[in-house]
Amino acid sequence: MFEGLMQPMHLLVILFIALLVFGPSKLSDLGKGLGQGIKNFKDAVNDKGNQQQAAAAPAPAPAPAPVVEPVKKDNAPTA
Repeated sequence: MFEGLMQPMHLLVILFIALLVFGPSKLSDLGKGLGQGIKNFKDAVNDKGNQQQAAAAPAPAPAPAPVVEPVKKDNAPTA
């Protein structure tokens, strides 16, 4: 049904109609805005992926507490 829909001649006709409707200056502004939107979307997706990777990384294990042995007191009298 949609096999030959996006042929090069069809795209040229669509671009020509868009040029007639919006005009050259507005069409360039629309293209610029669309490009910036796609760039911002990619940046946001990459930032979210980096945050998820950082959150998934295991935290370093804390250093073990030092072992302190109790001091034994000798109850024997010293002479």
